[in-house]
Amino acid sequence: MISVLIPSRNEQFLVQTVKSLFEKATGDIEVIVVLDGYWPDPPLLSDKRLTLIHFGKARGMRPAINAAAEAARGEFVMKLDAHCAVAPGFDKALAENCEDDWVVVPRRYSLDADTWAPRRGRRPIDYLYLSYPSDPNDRGGPGLHGRTWDEKNRDEALKEKRIDDLMSAQGSCYFMHRDYFHELELLDEDNYGPFANEFQEVGFKTWLSGGRVVRNKNTWYAHLHKGKKYGRGYPLGKSDVAKAAAKTNTWLHDESGWDKQTKPFSWMIKHFWPVPGWPEDEATWKVAEK
Repeated sequence: MISVLIPSRNEQFLVQTVKSLFEKATGDIEVIVVLDGYWPDPPLLSDKRLTLIHFGKARGMRPAINAAAEAARGEFVMKLDAHCAVAPGFDKALAENCEDDWVVVPRRYSLDADTWAPRRGRRPIDYLYLSYPSDPNDRGGPGLHGRTWDEKNRDEALKEKRIDDLMSAQGSCYFMHRDYFHELELLDEDNYGPFANEFQEVGFKTWLSGGRVVRNKNTWYAHLHKGKKYGRGYPLGKSDVAKAAAKTNTWLHDESGWDKQTKPFSWMIKHFWPVPGWPEDEATWKVAEK
């Protein structure tokens, strides 16, 4: 069974998201929704495969995901934002291509909220890289943010590679064995705070302890970019962003404090080399303030 974990805060598309999961799954799934400090309107449909966890007071996205993971009964867990559509048979395609120490991300499209389908004419976003930590004005603090890797996304040869390594991903959807989620000690609320830099934590812990992060292009999900039209569900406070960025940048100096790390951060850069914006001189890579 696959347990889908959905953190939700003031979410207007939750009903559509849950409906899409139940309609498109071909195997046994459960959906665990954490209502983080609110009740949905309209209410969710009644379904024996649906579990609701309600926080009377909002705690944040990481606590919500962790609460859902603790309640999960499936062999696999899939984290999904509360404003996403999924492909038919997404569950089978992901489970068939997931080793014990893999984090798998389905191909991502931009969602059209009116049709509840991928936006027409938009190419999928398969590859992201981590930005170089040299600009203190970079949104979210100095560097190490996921950026669209245009060169790879336009590479015709890579389109034929159905399972491929990922340097980074958005964080709106990822899939793994439930035991591996707990082995990686996800998600660290104390050090990263309630929201920001989710996939940096997931990706670094996976790659730098000997695991693998991959894109599975055999299936997809479509994520809604809310923007000004729909507004944010989870707030993104400056202090929370700064805390997450500061913790993320400790990986640069191999001072994350995570005792399961077996590879230096430089290994990851070399594995995906060349990376846009990163200089060839390895000695300059550790430029962020400690």
